[in-house]
Amino acid sequence: MQTFYSHGKLLLTAEYVVLDGAKAFALPTKFGQILTVEFINEPKISWKSIDNKGNIWFSDEFTLSNKEITSSQIANNISKRLIEILLTAKALNPEFLTKEKGYKVTSTLEFPNNWGLGSSSTLLNNIAQWANINVFELSNKTFGGSGYDVACAQNNSPILYSLDKGKPIIKALSFNKIFVDKLFFVHLNRKQDSREAIKTYQSNKHNIETIITKVNTITNKIIKANTIDDFEILIANHETLIGTITKQIPIKQRLFSDYKNQIKSLGGWNGDFVLVTGTKEYVTHYFKQKGYNTILSFKDMIL
Repeated sequence: MQTFYSHGKLLLTAEYVVLDGAKAFALPTKFGQILTVEFINEPKISWKSIDNKGNIWFSDEFTLSNKEITSSQIANNISKRLIEILLTAKALNPEFLTKEKGYKVTSTLEFPNNWGLGSSSTLLNNIAQWANINVFELSNKTFGGSGYDVACAQNNSPILYSLDKGKPIIKALSFNKIFVDKLFFVHLNRKQDSREAIKTYQSNKHNIETIITKVNTITNKIIKANTIDDFEILIANHETLIGTITKQIPIKQRLFSDYKNQIKSLGGWNGDFVLVTGTKEYVTHYFKQKGYNTILSFKDMIL
């Protein structure tokens, strides 16, 4: 049996503009996805996807024949997408899925699917490891995007991520700040469609070179910040900047205007997790009374 593992992701800076080359500060999470592969004697892939509570949320059997992978669940979009990923992986490595007759595959999430930590990117990285191919090529040919998510999947520490002529540039970082005990992640009780978020950005962006320069400056300062006051000023400035370019209202102004500390969107705005600053007592009281019960500390979430 083979076992593969990938970390989830959160994007602290340069949401959207990372697509155009801005430097992004990205955070691999302690929660990820496991892929196990067992060999069987039938020419098929028996696939199960299991959620963080141990329940099977998707299953299918794919027939292996020559260079084709087929499913009996023709109308199932998940089956279609999985076949696309596997065939793309096989195109990148023709030896993939040829060394054994068949496979029993189990994919297990360590986080709820609606958390937005990267159920797709962790799956892609696991399949890339299984197929022995470049995950960025696989990502570009299937889901697209900047690739920061699959970079997080394969890293064990925060990273500085950017694209240079389409090539990913990754630098491992340390973020052991004395103020991390004042950083929390709050789930907004909804999942953001990253593709729709990207469409919003692409249709509204303007003066991109100037914006990238400003985002890079803020990202560099956030990485070097030594006090919570400096950090809060920087994330507030970042929210204003991204809101201006995407013509969106920052989440604090729109939903939590009475919150006394700072709130920052992560990745696509209006869904998934936000980063909030404050004491544990204040953060917990404020958000739970508003119905937001999923609250994790920085140390509980981030590697």
